Amino acid sequence: MPPSRRTAVGFWIFTGLFCLQIGFTAYAQLRLPQVAEMFTHLGFPAYFRVELSWAKLLGVVLLLAPVPARLKEWAYAGFAITLGSALIAHFSLGDGPQTWSWAAGTGLLWGLSYFTWRRLQARPAGGAPGQRPATQRSAPTSI
Repeated sequence: MPPSRRTAVGFWIFTGLFCLQIGFTAYAQLRLPQVAEMFTHLGFPAYFRVELSWAKLLGVVLLLAPVPARLKEWAYAGFAITLGSALIAHFSLGDGPQTWSWAAGTGLLWGLSYFTWRRLQARPAGGAPGQRPATQRSAPTSI
């Protein structure tokens, strides 16, 4: 399998798993009482849990839909802030690995998805890795 094809397959595997995990957490935050209790344990108001769930679902749509790269970049940034904040909140309260491991595992999937997406973005259509398309190459200079 060519490297670009391997990268694309890896991207869709990592992104699919990441979006399933984020989608599940959004559902859990909206529907499961034990997750609502965890938000209370962390000191967050109830409305934040609902807002965060809808933002996660919007981010999942942006990652899976054919949207401009800038929107995907914002979705990835939002997920990075969310996952980092979740880990900080759990660590600050002294929660054990059984509590924060979901956020850490999801963060790992986020990193793999983002890394492979950036690799795909760096490849110009029809060109070698790292080579700019002909329309972006600088003109030869004469001495």
